[in-house]
Amino acid sequence: MVVGIRKDPYRAYNFLVEIDGITRAGFRECSGLDSAQDPIEYREGNDKYLTVRKLPGLVKYSNISLKYGVTDDEELWQWRTKAVSGQVERKNGSIVLLDDLGQEKKRWNFREAWPTKWTGTSFNATGNEVAIETLEIAHEGVAKG
Repeated sequence: MVVGIRKDPYRAYNFLVEIDGITRAGFRECSGLDSAQDPIEYREGNDKYLTVRKLPGLVKYSNISLKYGVTDDEELWQWRTKAVSGQVERKNGSIVLLDDLGQEKKRWNFREAWPTKWTGTSFNATGNEVAIETLEIAHEGVAKG
């Protein structure tokens, strides 16, 4: 009996985030890679069927949420403050999934992104956790590359 090659799924902890012109090294968490398309219900007046047609609506993408440890690196903060001051700088980027050897296996490319929300860290004098900030990025499309 011949046994096939085992194909284990990749682990979610091993990923990189690449954003045009920003060299931020690591992120703790990345979420929001999805797309949705609401159906539009439609029925013509002379339609002999008693059911509505479902036409495809506009495609929507959730914001990408990035969580990272606070460091002296100010690139993401500067990108956000430009947007706050009305100088929205759109960038393209990628979420890259790596295997256990650090080799690239999957890539999700997003386009026309800009930082829409920043959340600072929570402080607790009795804790010993890493200080974490969150940046939400709005974008106009994601595709597997």
